[in-house]
Amino acid sequence: MTKVIILAAGEGTRLHPYTLDCPKCLVKVGGKSLLDYQLAVLKSQGIEHIVLIKGYLSDTLHRPGVMTYCNERYADTNMVWTLFCAEEEMTGNVIVSYGDIAYSKEVLIELMKSSQNISVVVDRGWKTYWETRFDNPLDDAETLKIGHDGRIVEIGQTPNSLDEIEGQYIGLMKFSEKGLSSLKELFKKSKSAGMLGTKGPEKAYMTDLLQAAIDKGYDVWPVFIEGDWVEVDTVNDLNLEITRQRLEKISRM
Repeated sequence: MTKVIILAAGEGTRLHPYTLDCPKCLVKVGGKSLLDYQLAVLKSQGIEHIVLIKGYLSDTLHRPGVMTYCNERYADTNMVWTLFCAEEEMTGNVIVSYGDIAYSKEVLIELMKSSQNISVVVDRGWKTYWETRFDNPLDDAETLKIGHDGRIVEIGQTPNSLDEIEGQYIGLMKFSEKGLSSLKELFKKSKSAGMLGTKGPEKAYMTDLLQAAIDKGYDVWPVFIEGDWVEVDTVNDLNLEITRQRLEKISRM
């Protein structure tokens, strides 16, 4: 059985004023929230064990049949800390997703097919999408480098050129029981040391945890896609026609 953990604790300040009265995942595009786009795709593939980790305006986040946990420290912590608020759910095969994205069932199917212990969805067609969102794609993109054997060798750093980006991480990944054990070990050690990569564990992004796994020698594998997903992270994203178009396409697939 595959379960899904959705990280939805953050305030989403870059989406103000739309997030003044609701969390980012409840912002609506085309009359439907990002969370509901995601739940529809998950349920289309028979995934029923869904966990939502909330924080900001937590009382507004309820969906029938969806389990919830709360990161009470959402205001001063980041993604990794949020994930481990539901550590007891990190067993078996687990998909972890950001709350401010939506993706097609085809993207989900490709991820579910992966047999690797740590699998990360990577969009090879990222540049065209980024060019519609930013004047300079490098302003928001992160490094992602693939080794000669096909594994990810670098993720989540600030790029100096497009040559350092062989795809873009979309905030969707899958872990086996063994992969989860690796993450738990890294997180436990980071709390003892007070650092996860270059940050304290409270402030670490998921890419920091993935890079720490790579540096430790764990295999992190890409699951390549070409589009068929959307991120709503800024007011500009929300007002772009391309956002509506991509969500309409996702809903039809």
